[in-house]
Amino acid sequence: MHIFVPALTLAGRDLHASNAAMQMTISLYVLGLAAGQLIYGPLADRLGRRPVLMGGLAIYTLAGLAAVLASLSHHGATALIVARLCQALGGCSGMVLGRAIVRDTSAGESIARRMAYLNMMVMLPPALAPLAGSLIAAGLGWRAILAALLLLGVVNLTLAWRRLPESRPSAARGSTGQLARDYAQLLSSRRFLGYMLGGGCATTSIYAFIASAPFIFVQQLGRPEHEVGLYLTALVSGMWMGNALCSRVLGRVPLVRILMLGNSLSLACCALLLALALAGYAGMPAIVLLMFLFSLGSGGCSPAALTLTLNVNPAVAGSASGLYGSAQMAVGALCTALAGLGGASPLTMTALVLTGACLLSQAAFHTARRAPLDEKVV
Repeated sequence: MHIFVPALTLAGRDLHASNAAMQMTISLYVLGLAAGQLIYGPLADRLGRRPVLMGGLAIYTLAGLAAVLASLSHHGATALIVARLCQALGGCSGMVLGRAIVRDTSAGESIARRMAYLNMMVMLPPALAPLAGSLIAAGLGWRAILAALLLLGVVNLTLAWRRLPESRPSAARGSTGQLARDYAQLLSSRRFLGYMLGGGCATTSIYAFIASAPFIFVQQLGRPEHEVGLYLTALVSGMWMGNALCSRVLGRVPLVRILMLGNSLSLACCALLLALALAGYAGMPAIVLLMFLFSLGSGGCSPAALTLTLNVNPAVAGSASGLYGSAQMAVGALCTALAGLGGASPLTMTALVLTGACLLSQAAFHTARRAPLDEKVV
C-alpha cells in the first residue's frame, strides 16, 4: 500500500487523472483490506490455511499483472484503481493467515515470542516502503513500482506452493452460523463498538495524510518527489515509537488512560496543523514535526485500543480481532477518500479530516468507558 504513495503525482500526470482519482488507488486498497479480513479467516477454518492463502496470493498476482497493463495506457486510471482493489482483496490473505499459521505451529510461551517477531516484521515494511517507492520511481519510473509488486506476488505464490505445508488442525474451528452469532454478540455491545470505532479513528485515519502527502509536499510546497518517501518514513517511525512506548508503560498505567492520552496528543497536533493551514503558516518543518507527534500518539493508542477491544469478551476474541481489523481499514479508506474531496488545499482538507477523526475517537472512547459492564473487560 505505502510503496505506491510517492508515485501518485507522477502517475496522475501520465494517466491524465485528478488527485482525487489517484487517491482512490489508496483508499480503495484500504477498503479491500477491510473487506477481505472478514472473509479469509472463516474460509481458512473450513478449507485449510494453505489453499486459501494460495488462492489469495493468486488473486494478488493476477491483479498485479492487471495493474501493470493498466499503467501502460494513457487513460488507465480507472482500470488501475480496480486492479489495486483486487490486489488488496488478494493480499490481505497474508495478513489474516500469517497470524493463524503462527498460532497453529506454536505452543505455550513460544506463541507470544513468535507473535512478537511477526509484529516486528509487520511494522518494518510500512516504514521502508515509501522510501523504496521514491527510489524506484526516481530511478526506474513509477510503473516500475507496479512491476515490483507483481514480482513480489510471483515470489510469494511460488514460496507458498513449494515450501508451506498445511498447518490447520484436522477439525474445523466452528461453523459459519457460529461466526455470525459471535459477530452479532459483539456488535450489540456499546463497549466493543466504542473501542473498535474509536481505535479505528485514532489509528488508521493517518492514511488520509499518507495518501495526500505527495500532493501536499510536491504540489503545494514544491518539494521534489524523492523527498516524499523520507517524510513518510519519519511519520511511520513515529507510530513504531508510539507502539514501543506503550509497551513499556503497560502494567503501570491503565490502558484507558494510555488510550485517552495518546489520542489527546494526536488531536492537539492535527488541530494545530489545521489552524496553521487555514492561516497560511504551515511550512514543511511544522508539518513534519506535527505529523510525527500525531503518529506518536496514534502508535501509543494502537495496542491499548486493540487490547481493550479484544477483552470485551475473550471467549470470541478471534471474531473480535477480525471485526477490529476490518473497522480499522474501513475508517482508513473513508478518511483517505474524504481528504481528496472539497475545494480546499490538500493540507487543509487532510488536517480537517484528521481533526474530525480524533474528535470522533474521543467521543467513542468516552462512550465505551461509560457503557455498562455487560462483558468482561480488563
